[in-house]
Amino acid sequence: MKPTLTDIERLARGAGAILRERYNQEHEISYKGVIDLVTEADHASEAFLIGEIQSKFPDSHIVAEESGETMGSNEGIWYIDPLDGTVNFAHHIPVFCVSIAYAFEGNMLLAAVYDPLRDEMFTAERGQGAFLNGKPIKASSTVELQKSLLVTGFPYDTWNTEKDNFKNFEKLAKMTQGVRRLGSAALDGCYVAAGRFDGFWELALRPWDIAAAGLIAEEAGARVTATDGKANYISTPQSILATAPGIYQQMLEQLN
Repeated sequence: MKPTLTDIERLARGAGAILRERYNQEHEISYKGVIDLVTEADHASEAFLIGEIQSKFPDSHIVAEESGETMGSNEGIWYIDPLDGTVNFAHHIPVFCVSIAYAFEGNMLLAAVYDPLRDEMFTAERGQGAFLNGKPIKASSTVELQKSLLVTGFPYDTWNTEKDNFKNFEKLAKMTQGVRRLGSAALDGCYVAAGRFDGFWELALRPWDIAAAGLIAEEAGARVTATDGKANYISTPQSILATAPGIYQQMLEQLN
């Protein structure tokens, strides 16, 4: 049995309620890397999501940030990020979300990204458009890079990788109205979908970071590819370029 968009939304709201309840509390923080941290809220949200998915959709194949892969049927795959923006959350910065996507036979079909503090639910179903709290959203119509506002992110190993993204950041900051860094790739992609940002790029990601936001941006009319222009932005090595159609080619040229 395949889930519906209503199922995905319900799961996102349930996990979001856990994050909202724990947001103002003191957090139990541990580290997966030097600056890659995880909190008790990540684990609680993910446990809720996996439990609900396995209860209602047995034999599900789940790809989750904290617990890795739960093997099941390869026809249907869930991509879940129980708390995208963990560093923000841990520092009581109100920019974070829950991200859930569902793919069937290799095709991303359903997506929900929920910001529990703003009560903003971004959703999409393949071929049916993108929505914010039930109202249609659309990528911006800007066609000039100079008049665009962009957003990006940086990898957790910026000090020892060639893909640290700083040269791109500096270059594009000088060519546009500015480049923001919010700390949540899922919200970055959704904000492009809603026309709040004109473009988003990031060089090093994981599938759960962008599976949902990528579909939402696509369904809102944005151009979404890897940063080298290849259509597949989910498979390794992962990167993403999601922009208003009018500046896609300009962004692609600057990144390459």
